[in-house]
Amino acid sequence: MKPTYDIKQIAINTISEEEKTIGQLKNYIDGDFVNAVELILKSKGRVIITGIGKSANIANKIVATLNSTGTPALFMHAADAIHGDLGMILPDDIIICISKSGSTPEIKVLVPLIKNMGNTLIAMVSGLDSFLAKEADYVLKAVVEKEADPNNLAPTNSTTAQLVLGDALAVSLLECRQFTSQDFAKYHPGGALGKKLYLRVNDLYGKELPPKVSEEESIRPIILEISSKRMGATAVVNKDDELVGIITDGDLRRMLEQNEDVSKLIARDIMSLKPKTIDPDSLAINAFHLMEDNNITQLAVIQNKKYVGMIHLHDILKEGIV
Repeated sequence: MKPTYDIKQIAINTISEEEKTIGQLKNYIDGDFVNAVELILKSKGRVIITGIGKSANIANKIVATLNSTGTPALFMHAADAIHGDLGMILPDDIIICISKSGSTPEIKVLVPLIKNMGNTLIAMVSGLDSFLAKEADYVLKAVVEKEADPNNLAPTNSTTAQLVLGDALAVSLLECRQFTSQDFAKYHPGGALGKKLYLRVNDLYGKELPPKVSEEESIRPIILEISSKRMGATAVVNKDDELVGIITDGDLRRMLEQNEDVSKLIARDIMSLKPKTIDPDSLAINAFHLMEDNNITQLAVIQNKKYVGMIHLHDILKEGIV
């Protein structure tokens, strides 16, 4: 008879095992970690990260994180390194070698070659008595007692530890460099992430013939203005183009519900006072949050106290940043 399994409990146990491993990593952040960060900060070269197997996959991820946060990095597969890829290493480069055991055949071949080249070698390793740990200039201790799987074979806790330690390294470097969101945007110009960091209201709102009426405008022109400009609203401005109110589709509906005769009403009678506004230099994502927080779909754009246009929720959504 086929055995039954509590799949939910298996998943919970796996997460608990990895959570325990991550928690213990804090005990291994020591002088070597600090020295490694300071060395990379001062370096004129790049960080080259190498590994084999699942450690190579983690190395690739750490490289991507470092590159996106201001630390130039390259991946070098440990097996390919001894077949020509060592040529990518320049004199000022710092090498990080990732391995759980620190004693695989590929590592034992690669490490002496790196040492002979004179580059600083940083180990990220669980086996603190391993060949790699003993040969490295600095050791980042990704120590794990066992893997999360019942056979203690599949890389689980070990790769999680490497990943978290790599993130700790990257964030330490990021903060020490005072790397800002503007810096981050330089490396992420494409996609939703980049747009959140650089796309501004000024890039989105319609600047030509924005919806607006005077305070004395009658109902029919107001309706035509809202309908023709397709913003679901119109600004109400004074003679100096200063915003004094806003009329939305909702305001029109409420006006019809509350008044049998609307022929004598003007914009001043039905407009909402103190509408939400935004500066054209504000980030588009901030405009979205302002709309979201106030349950509205448009914002008046104000520059030097003048009404210059209107941005709609759809203008932001079509950019795919939320």
